Amino acid sequence: MKSINRYFFTDMGVMFGRSMRHIFRSMDTIITVSITPIAIMLLFVYVFGGAIETGTENYVDYLLPGIMLMTIGSGIAYVAYRLFTDKKSGIFERFHSMPIARSTVLWGHVLTSIISNGISVLVVILVALLMGFRSSAGILEWSAVFGILSVFTLALTWIAVIAGLAAKTPDGAGAFSYPIIFLPFISSAFVPTDTMPSAVRVFAENQPVTPIVEAIRNLLANQPVGNDIWVALDWCIAIIVVAYIFAMRVYKKL
Repeated sequence: MKSINRYFFTDMGVMFGRSMRHIFRSMDTIITVSITPIAIMLLFVYVFGGAIETGTENYVDYLLPGIMLMTIGSGIAYVAYRLFTDKKSGIFERFHSMPIARSTVLWGHVLTSIISNGISVLVVILVALLMGFRSSAGILEWSAVFGILSVFTLALTWIAVIAGLAAKTPDGAGAFSYPIIFLPFISSAFVPTDTMPSAVRVFAENQPVTPIVEAIRNLLANQPVGNDIWVALDWCIAIIVVAYIFAMRVYKKL
């Protein structure tokens, strides 16, 4: 046990490398993850943008934070699918027979998710720049944005781990991500919440996406973030803790 704990990070590095090789061998995954969010961004900016009043000069500036979250929500479905494939192939049993820390198998997938989704988000940002997105944020603000996105990715990825380990079919492994992808629609990602009916507005203002979107939007505009960033981090950390506990329980039963 002591040797396993001693080499935990070495083992995790090996598992991370294995998972990343799968990504590099199928880079089309990165593009596939980005396609739907980019299509939605194009649709809302060039079709609906002129009719939506957000108080900003450039609608793509207002829209981009929500599109980033949708990109991550789309990408985590692949984590669940890859875990399901590993489970069905019997590779877990092979890893468990080796003198390695069991949890490193999952951490390899989780870290890969953060990197691959980060690349997809960068693709979306590049498209947004071509569409006219501009930001007055400095290095610190951009660092904070990517920090929030990384923690958000980590939270959703542990949910994906549960889905991938518990699923009975490949379709079931990725189906959980659909509500997450569309959750930004019922938030301040596309329109201000004060334009919504009261019942919808209450939900929109008290779900995790809204404070995350508001914090990122203010950071990109180089504006004070207020309490939103702490509420956003509280949501993400709470999800990480709960999802990690349940994921490890499911994993131990395999």
